Amino acid sequence: MANSKKAKADEYRSLDDQALNEKISEEEMRIKRTKFSHAVTPIENPLSIKTMRRQIARLKTEQRKRALGL
Repeated sequence: MANSKKAKADEYRSLDDQALNEKISEEEMRIKRTKFSHAVTPIENPLSIKTMRRQIARLKTEQRKRALGL
């Protein structure tokens, strides 16, 4: 499992700033749609919301690292 997290982090580092911002906004819209869908009718795997939140957090962490120059 640790390898998949590292692979995702490496993938996010390879994106340029514009692509990273687009990916963040795309994932935020996706989680909003999923949450709304779950409120109307329960989705099959509610843990997918948790994984989406974590993915957005990883993206925003990379964005913040770049802003700080790390």
